Amino acid sequence: MEIKINNIAYTSFEAMTGNVPDGVVTFLREWYDDADYVMGHTSGSTGVPKPIRLLKSDMRASARLTNQYLGIDEQSTLLLCLSPAYIAGKMMIVRAIEAGAQLYVVEPSSTPLDTVSCPITLAAMVPMQVTTTMQHAGGAQRLSQIAQLLVGGAPVGDSLEQQLLQLPTHTYVTYGMTETVSHIALRRVGEASYTALGDVTFEVDNRGCLVIHAPQLSGGTFVTNDIVELQDACHFVWQGRYDNVIISGGLKYCAEEIERKIASVIATRYYITSSPDDLLGQRIVLVVEDEAYDEDRLSALRCSLAQHLTRYEMPREIRFMQRFETTYSGKVKRV
Repeated sequence: MEIKINNIAYTSFEAMTGNVPDGVVTFLREWYDDADYVMGHTSGSTGVPKPIRLLKSDMRASARLTNQYLGIDEQSTLLLCLSPAYIAGKMMIVRAIEAGAQLYVVEPSSTPLDTVSCPITLAAMVPMQVTTTMQHAGGAQRLSQIAQLLVGGAPVGDSLEQQLLQLPTHTYVTYGMTETVSHIALRRVGEASYTALGDVTFEVDNRGCLVIHAPQLSGGTFVTNDIVELQDACHFVWQGRYDNVIISGGLKYCAEEIERKIASVIATRYYITSSPDDLLGQRIVLVVEDEAYDEDRLSALRCSLAQHLTRYEMPREIRFMQRFETTYSGKVKRV
């Protein structure tokens, strides 16, 4: 074993004690044991997180794909600012090991760059970390020290994308899941389509959902619940989740598409869902993270929504919740 962490080359776990965060040491012990897998958990965005065995061979193959695509080598410095208990954190460590790169480790937080002063070749963050960093003084300058930034785990809003486009950093939105051992496609901010990594190819099933063919992974083929517009075998535009399709009055509506249309209307977090309706089958419902509006404010909201939505896309009901429940990566759990 040899791994470079915070400018020190470690060849034993004993030398790491007191110098390297416990979570990183725990993962490295598991990585270098005799088992051919490590334990992980699904994201929990569609239910209770479930334990899953991640083959080390798959993780190595995934790391090599990303390293090759982004030009990561032994001269690179990779920032780990996500928990190694989750796949994104685990994979940053594996990328550093596979490339022989320097791993710069900071404790996961909403502002992970506060103590980072050196140039970073590659970092991975969830949108909440990027947004919070941008809101702090000097945050844009700190992000500009990162040559390449991966953002994933939760949707990236239009406003955040526009801010990232102003930076010299090459920022990519990731597409993947725990089952595919991190991302298998990347999308440059400001662009619409995701591009496959390596030999990965795509098709759609009879629902219009993405099917992934990843020959480098032991699973080979993965059927998703993501509705996409397939451009060719290597590119797609993500539209929404099949789970979130609403059938109202005999017509299908994608919740995420309605959400994108009203992004400029509501300042707080929100999502579109549905509830049973005797006449329509399902009615479109807007859920807002806020205290309940009074009648005047509610009326103003409806008027604003009507400027961006068709008559049939308009929510028949608006609900309010004081605080949304989220996954570790910040993805809102729809209830």
